[in-house]
Amino acid sequence: MNDGGTSAEAGAAPRAASRRPLIAGNWKMNAGGQDACPLSAAVAKATRELTRAEVVVAPPFTAIAAVAHELAEAKSEVGIAAQNMSAEVSGAFTGEVSSGMLKDAGATWVILGHSERRQLFAETDESVARKVASAMAAELRPIVCVGETLEQREAGETLAVVERQVRAVLDELAKQPGFGVIAYEPVWAIGTGKVARAEDAQEVHAFIRGLLAKASEDLAGVTRILYGGSVKADNAEALLAQDDIDGALVGGASLDAAGFAKIVDAAHRLAERAEQG
Repeated sequence: MNDGGTSAEAGAAPRAASRRPLIAGNWKMNAGGQDACPLSAAVAKATRELTRAEVVVAPPFTAIAAVAHELAEAKSEVGIAAQNMSAEVSGAFTGEVSSGMLKDAGATWVILGHSERRQLFAETDESVARKVASAMAAELRPIVCVGETLEQREAGETLAVVERQVRAVLDELAKQPGFGVIAYEPVWAIGTGKVARAEDAQEVHAFIRGLLAKASEDLAGVTRILYGGSVKADNAEALLAQDDIDGALVGGASLDAAGFAKIVDAAHRLAERAEQG
């Protein structure tokens, strides 16, 4: 795939030692009740020894506090993300959840701008940027999702769409390099079983890193860029082996602890190999 990115923008920086792989499991609207604690406990147990990768789970709002308690009891290092949040700190916003509420419940991460939020709930680049600013002000680490629809991809607009979405949050991410994460998730690959070829995903990731480098080399060097879109145990290693893919945002496969652990294991083994040279 090449739809207009320049070689300067697409110049990939070698994987930095500081970019520890991150595997985040987005449970979406699943496991929000009594299933949440057993699932989080199983993930913690299955990934406990895979320390070269950082692991995060994102349960529904209703389960965050219970999962936080479960993981604390297990003395697990698995992190907790919310799947969304309001840009507002408090007030008359019925049904919304603020950054402070998420932190009180035990979340330290938040997924923002997921394609389902953009497509189904009309979130815009501007509203996502406001949420990123609010999250970072509250010291919640944002995982900012970007990606193109099938129609945009077929029209050759992939890089233009991704650039617009990244630039909307670039200034905020640059305020604290490495605190935030970007997840490239082609919309056409989410929940469809389709997955971008590893080399195509790498091209977009390298393009994103080039955009970050225009803000600062430090930002480009330390920001982790994840791939999301039908990531499973059987395709994870090929994706994670790419220079600019620093982890994965996993959807359906994160609901199976054993399968999710295989993705974490792939990241762990690749990081171990990189350390050994």
